[in-house]
Amino acid sequence: MDKLDQYQEGLIQLLFDYAPKLVAAIVILIIGFYLIGFFTRSLKKLMKKRDVDPTLIPFLSNIFNVVLKAMVLISVASMVGIQTTSFVAVIGAAGLAIGLAMQGSLSNFAGGVLIIMFRPYRVGDFVEMQGQAGTVNAIQILYTVLKSPDNKTIVIPNSAVMGGTITNYSVEDNRRLDLVFGVSYSDDIKKVKELLTQMAMDDERVIKDPAPFIAIKEMADSSVNFLFRVWVKKEDYWPMTFDMQERVKSTFDKEGISIPFPQRDVHLFQQK
Repeated sequence: MDKLDQYQEGLIQLLFDYAPKLVAAIVILIIGFYLIGFFTRSLKKLMKKRDVDPTLIPFLSNIFNVVLKAMVLISVASMVGIQTTSFVAVIGAAGLAIGLAMQGSLSNFAGGVLIIMFRPYRVGDFVEMQGQAGTVNAIQILYTVLKSPDNKTIVIPNSAVMGGTITNYSVEDNRRLDLVFGVSYSDDIKKVKELLTQMAMDDERVIKDPAPFIAIKEMADSSVNFLFRVWVKKEDYWPMTFDMQERVKSTFDKEGISIPFPQRDVHLFQQK
């Protein structure tokens, strides 16, 4: 019974010794994490106010958040009596083990750093990579987030991005639009070329220098195919693609120019 009383007294004494430190550590941890969140949000607002590249804002904010939280955790550990040097050594050993187990994540982090350094694309650019196309919505520490034209969210690891081909459609102001229009072999090819040239020159969205290029592309099986090549602003590329095809069809119908389609004649022979 005496030993039980001694254990109880020791436990009570231990609680009296460590309870204030533990409560203070918890309070500091809560306040510290709250202040870190506040500072992180303030940093984002400041960077937006200073017109920092939108690509850098989430990346730097996340790193700032992680570093400050690690510092708070080390401070709290020292308050409750954990030796900081031992704690750092344990964290280092755990970090090494975690790093070996998460080599893919580390390579994604390295890919994110390379993206920030070399800027193959920025937030808001329309890109194609890893077989996916969309607008860059965010560049995070480990992943790049795309928003597809049909409003799907696509998440691609940064290591895969930097290890593959990236096509950025937003870097240059102008894009070349190539369309192919087929007409019948019986149609007047000179008239067809004049009509296509006139439609290109009449459209205000078409850049006149370099001049539109209209020429016969090939003599196909069922049609004479004309290449319609013009330069437009990048924001006019898709509207021009759809509008021009509709205009060409309407104009050809009005001018009596036929647009052939593949046909097959089947001959039946009856054996007597």
